[in-house]
Amino acid sequence: MVDGIICVGGRLRNARIPTSRKHPYILDHRHPFTMLVMTEYHQKLFHAGQQLLVSSVRGRYWPTNVRNLARKVIHNCVRCFRVKPKVHEQLMADLPAERVTPCSPFQRVGIDLCGPFLVTYPQRKARPVKCFVVVFVCLVTKAAHLELVADQSSQAFLASLRRFTSRRGKPGIIMCDNGRNFVGANRELAELRKLFIDQHFQDTVIGEATNESIEFRFIPFHRSPNFGGLWESAVKSFKTLLKRTIGSRSLVYDEFQTLLTQIEAVLNSRPLTPVSNDPSDYEALTPGHFLVQRPLTAIPEPNLDDLPENRLAAWQTVQHFVQYLWRKWSTQYLSNLQNRTKWTKKRNNVRVGTMVVLKDENQPPLNWLLGRITEVHTGADGNIRVVTVRTKDGSYKRAISKICILPIRDNVESSEEN
Repeated sequence: MVDGIICVGGRLRNARIPTSRKHPYILDHRHPFTMLVMTEYHQKLFHAGQQLLVSSVRGRYWPTNVRNLARKVIHNCVRCFRVKPKVHEQLMADLPAERVTPCSPFQRVGIDLCGPFLVTYPQRKARPVKCFVVVFVCLVTKAAHLELVADQSSQAFLASLRRFTSRRGKPGIIMCDNGRNFVGANRELAELRKLFIDQHFQDTVIGEATNESIEFRFIPFHRSPNFGGLWESAVKSFKTLLKRTIGSRSLVYDEFQTLLTQIEAVLNSRPLTPVSNDPSDYEALTPGHFLVQRPLTAIPEPNLDDLPENRLAAWQTVQHFVQYLWRKWSTQYLSNLQNRTKWTKKRNNVRVGTMVVLKDENQPPLNWLLGRITEVHTGADGNIRVVTVRTKDGSYKRAISKICILPIRDNVESSEEN
């Protein structure tokens, strides 16, 4: 004991080191003074890590439970947190009704636009030009449809939508992100709907068509691909097949269009679930079964025109096969969607007034904007996955996966109250 302070005895009495290092002062890790000492050393050592911080403090002091205390100091350091921030999480939400309710293929679709890709035209000495691909994905069967567009304008997207509806039928619901081309297309379709509504009072036929108009639904914010994971996954699969096929080469327009249709057939032949439990049956249920009753990459059935009519299956057999596919979809494939593959634990909901950092993949972490949560948007299960954050540049709607809660006293107290 020195000056009434308990010191460490130890076995370093004969060591040629200062006395303060031989017999450091013992500090209680729960005392505020110990936290101040650890914070002072952490800042003096330019925000050192755990090992260096512990060894430096023990040169004069001997805090109890020092390693946990060092981790706590580093975790509560705002500067260290901003260098390596951690995004907030919440329990994975339930699947929306659009994905688990049976319907005809492409009745409810998700859309995304990817690119740019290079394509050339058959004219002599023509330079490659940029093009884009619109990916349509059925929300129920995962069937894919690819359309080539020249640019990212709303007019180009509307043209691709017309081609899609001409071949696949008009969808009732379109879900997409908040891309400017999609928002512009929705605005133009809304103007068309207003025109139809005005004519509804004069023509009941047009009124019936109005009732079947396409409804756009946007995910609540951009830069949150997990809210549109179905079409984001289709875009990733499409890009993987395209890059492995052509690499960095640019194709002629007709070649690129042909390649798109072939990739579309491969995407629509992806297995969803086995058709039967028979070990000798190697056929799997694919999106192509809901389109043409077989995988699109399979060899077509032989021509049955030469067979007698009495040997052909009745129409009820075809209907039974279609119902069998939907039964397999509802009993096996739908059950596979039950599990939560990530975000399996429920977290405390964020609260209004919490200080956060907005994640921006295009900026280093220290340049991410500081903001304060001004509004929370509660989901159907009572969990908060969307918040409105006010920054110096304005207010933004963001997913909690794009915000990082700062480890400051106000935030810690609010989380403990919650």
